[in-house]
Amino acid sequence: MLPPLPERMRPHDLDGYAGQKHLVGPGGVIRNMIETGNLTSFILWGPPGVGKTTLARIVSRSMHREFFTLSAVSAGVREVREVIEKARSGSVFSSGAAPVLFIDEIHRFNKSQQDALLGAVEDGTVVLIGATTENPSFEVNSPLLSRCQVFVLKSLEAADLQELLEKAVKTDVLLKNMDIRVQETEALFRYSGGDARKLLNILEIVTGSSPAGKPVIIDNTSVTSCIQENMAIYDKGGEMHYDIISAFIKSIRGSDPNAAVYYLGRMLVGGEDPLFIARRLCILAAEDIGLANPNALLLANSCFQIVHNIGMPEARIPLSETAIYLACSQKSNSAYMAINNAMDMASKTQTSQVPLYLRNAPTKLMEELGYADGYKYAHDYPGHFAELEFMPSDLAGTRFYEPADNRKEAEMRIRLSSLWNKYGY
Repeated sequence: MLPPLPERMRPHDLDGYAGQKHLVGPGGVIRNMIETGNLTSFILWGPPGVGKTTLARIVSRSMHREFFTLSAVSAGVREVREVIEKARSGSVFSSGAAPVLFIDEIHRFNKSQQDALLGAVEDGTVVLIGATTENPSFEVNSPLLSRCQVFVLKSLEAADLQELLEKAVKTDVLLKNMDIRVQETEALFRYSGGDARKLLNILEIVTGSSPAGKPVIIDNTSVTSCIQENMAIYDKGGEMHYDIISAFIKSIRGSDPNAAVYYLGRMLVGGEDPLFIARRLCILAAEDIGLANPNALLLANSCFQIVHNIGMPEARIPLSETAIYLACSQKSNSAYMAINNAMDMASKTQTSQVPLYLRNAPTKLMEELGYADGYKYAHDYPGHFAELEFMPSDLAGTRFYEPADNRKEAEMRIRLSSLWNKYGY
């Protein structure tokens, strides 16, 4: 029985690898490693289906290194140590060079698992190549991260997807014998979302659904129809990862606790990393609830710490509690909008001068130049407030924060209105 199309089309060298030209093209850092023979540990960070595992295998094969692979989901400290012992014994060396240890979803390794790796990476017993869909600075320990370069992989562009499509149709052992007529690619590329594995899975679904002996027509209608009829196949292995987390976030933002816990359940049943969910709850608490209920951020952060400490299956309970609380809370994106507006203005006004009376005056010369002269210390005035212009003179009166329509920010608006006539609150 033939393997699935994505596996059949997996490239074996850089020339057959699609996308990531900034890393594997002429002058790219990974191509240079292969060409110079100077391989160092690195972590590949990028969305699913962009070729992280494939690239690790190509590097190992091109440099004639033994290749070991572990999944952070299933491997423990014992498995890590077994691989390291094999490397240290010298029994795995085929070229006199250290073997490659590839760890998929390295962000799921806990501290003890990462610590077990550190010494072997440090002394060159193994060359570590990690793969992650999450920012490694969040979950990879600093000592291990400091010994690895981090390379960012990007979603494939339309030209890369077109190249993959044409290559599959022309060279695959099954597809090359079919009469495949590509008339439209918009739906095909849209559903793939820059993911090579998705693209090839969809292509296999479409070609496999066509009547035998007849031309296979690939257009927007045929692709959409096949996807809708074969959603379970299309979604195998968590293909809808980003769709489900998007629905989860939007359900909480839309104040629907029932939909929120449903999508939370979908993610947990599907094996989603609970820390990934907890991080998104922290972001949502600040972005979508914000000053309407500042306790939401405290609860979300506590949830993240609890999930980190206890893990699954118990982590489902604080995740559920937090999701329901955030969904039922009043909403405000005023802080989110304020910082976006302020950063936009800041990017245009880098030369605006801070008023002299707001500057620090650590030297006599600065005092003579007027630094800090005229500053009013708020606590010396009634109500702990002294009217003063804090913005650069060319931005005086510019308003970035707009209180939202909720009880807590209504109180803020009243206070600000009593203090700052110039802002028009």
